[in-house]
Amino acid sequence: MSLYFREFGQGNPVFLLHGLFGFSDNLQTIAKGLSDQYWVITPDHRNHGRSPHLPAHTYTDMAADLRDFMNSQGILQASFVGHSMGGKVAMQLALTFPELVEKLVVVDIAPGQATDGHSDIFKALLDINLSAVNTRSDAESALAKRIPDPSTLQFLLKNITRHPDGAYTWKMNLPVLWAEYPSILAAVSGYPYDGPTLFIRGAQSRYIQDSDLPLIRELFPNARLETIAGAGHWVHADKPAELLGLLRGFLANAE
Repeated sequence: MSLYFREFGQGNPVFLLHGLFGFSDNLQTIAKGLSDQYWVITPDHRNHGRSPHLPAHTYTDMAADLRDFMNSQGILQASFVGHSMGGKVAMQLALTFPELVEKLVVVDIAPGQATDGHSDIFKALLDINLSAVNTRSDAESALAKRIPDPSTLQFLLKNITRHPDGAYTWKMNLPVLWAEYPSILAAVSGYPYDGPTLFIRGAQSRYIQDSDLPLIRELFPNARLETIAGAGHWVHADKPAELLGLLRGFLANAE
């Protein structure tokens, strides 16, 4: 298993983990913002970006991918910042391999079972025949009829790549991600992780509710929660300076 990754800066290692339909450059602004003090690593998860396409996509699988990646890079321990699906990957890693996780930051996702918010997007993407697409704008026009939000549409279009022969394909392993979508919605589990943990939510997002706090405290007894005003689920895009400030403070001072 060889994950594709980007890296920035030098110092103690910090991993930034992207969410569903994303890849390693989604958190690049945050990565560059931390790179003056840390060695920041932004991998593509399996079935995303340039990382291998595989038939399974569970949090246990993805936590093991990170463990293997750390072994291959000679990294004994690191801090992890995960957004959305990447936050659940980071949580599962901490619950399964706590010795690998120095500090944990989870951005706008709870550890429990998530509600379905992507089936319509999956169906829209799967209905497009990219082999019949001649230009990227053709794909954009077709998707815009089903995905009216401009920012979501542009985010998804970054997953389309063009080969030297002119054919367009998805960077992500769309059929497996759809088949494994129940696993992506699933809760994480394991022994409680008692290391320093920070949960960050957007005030305008519903991904972390107050009702999630008992499970958060059960699994992560040393966790605290911060809320960023004016941010939705895409906290790193809506309020990058505020998110970066919280990350700098937490990574520098675990207490």
